[in-house]
Amino acid sequence: MPPCDTSSCQSAREIFHELEEYYDDHNIYFQTVGSVLEAADALDIPHRLKLIITQPKNEIMVHCPVEMDDGTWQLFKGYRVQHNNVLGPYKGGIRYHPEVKLDEVKTLALLMTMKCALARLPFGGAKGALRIDPRSVSKQELMRVTRRLTAALGDNIGPDYDIPAPDVGTNSQIMAWMADTYINFAETSRKVTARGIVTGKPLAFGGSAGREKATGQGLVYVLDALLPGMGIELSKVSCSLIGYGNVGSWTARLLQARGTTLKAVMDHTGAILNENGIDAEALAQHVQATGGVHNFADATAVNTETFYATPVDLFIPAALEQMVDLEHAKHMQCKVLVEGANAPTTPRAERYLLEKGVEVLPAILCNAGGVTVSYFEWKQNRQSETWDEAKVDAQLKTIMTRSAERVLEMAERLDSSMRTASYAAAIEHIDQVYEMRGVFP
Repeated sequence: MPPCDTSSCQSAREIFHELEEYYDDHNIYFQTVGSVLEAADALDIPHRLKLIITQPKNEIMVHCPVEMDDGTWQLFKGYRVQHNNVLGPYKGGIRYHPEVKLDEVKTLALLMTMKCALARLPFGGAKGALRIDPRSVSKQELMRVTRRLTAALGDNIGPDYDIPAPDVGTNSQIMAWMADTYINFAETSRKVTARGIVTGKPLAFGGSAGREKATGQGLVYVLDALLPGMGIELSKVSCSLIGYGNVGSWTARLLQARGTTLKAVMDHTGAILNENGIDAEALAQHVQATGGVHNFADATAVNTETFYATPVDLFIPAALEQMVDLEHAKHMQCKVLVEGANAPTTPRAERYLLEKGVEVLPAILCNAGGVTVSYFEWKQNRQSETWDEAKVDAQLKTIMTRSAERVLEMAERLDSSMRTASYAAAIEHIDQVYEMRGVFP
């Protein structure tokens, strides 16, 4: 079976041919655009909007020379892709990873546009990255490269224009360095709101209560909204996780508190299994101490095939893109695939799973909790307010539940998959705003 055999491929090829761009079936960006255009076709969206969403507005590349602790110099490549801002300022994380590529960042920026539109947040979509292994440098080197990246991006970011956040390989400390660097460059009249340049900051430096667990918490609220309709009771299910960083570990801990059994986990250090259940809190402490799930005492090390083949109710990829391909999907035995990471499932794998009767809950719905609480943080910074965790959680639950309801309604209206429905609900909102605003000039 070819990588793309749906009508979306033809639509995507035609659009990119019109733009004089070569369409590549195997490229993650083209695959994602194809899925988005399939949803657009289902809604009979104007051709102008298809052209607009097919390409980012801006693709920024910077090179950052940084002196290392030993006196040598290294040059680090950075990206900031700003996909669309018709709904509001660009918004999206910055990841640090040694193998990051431009098309990966473009894909994530497009998904941020869709994610914010689905949740009805007043943001557009962006994403950034720096080609670096954060585990291979010292804390001082990490600070210097972060400050240099922030300075290099300059006016391409700002609390009223483009607001970064943490992603893979970055955290609240890196956000604090970014914010401090930006504040030192800000005009005096803007210093009060300048800390809103990034979200995901430490609580003591303008961060929001509930931000660290936000993506996992939002995912659980989506499951609360959708699983009962599938005849699944959250307190009685088992799950597997790919990735045990911020998203994966918080998802596991929050699900454990609801009675869910965590059977298997895989990350960059290996895979572990315990049919009787893995203690999510103990595993989080182990990963914090050692850097990965390998050698966790209360589980057995297993190979990749065994991990994917472990029978569970919920399979939750919460690491990098395309962690579930067709070969993996053929081994999987789950009822629902819940996308905790961005674009973790290839189109071929998704088609196979859907044909097998596995429900696929898409990332732009499931992992929108992070950007939603980032919105709350940005709002608190602008208004010089501090919200308690109960207020954050209550408002997050409202937004995630409404988003899930939008997807369900659209899936019924179009008789489509949840992914197509989620994109369609987002695109319809974007189209309505373009209809009101027009396309300048």
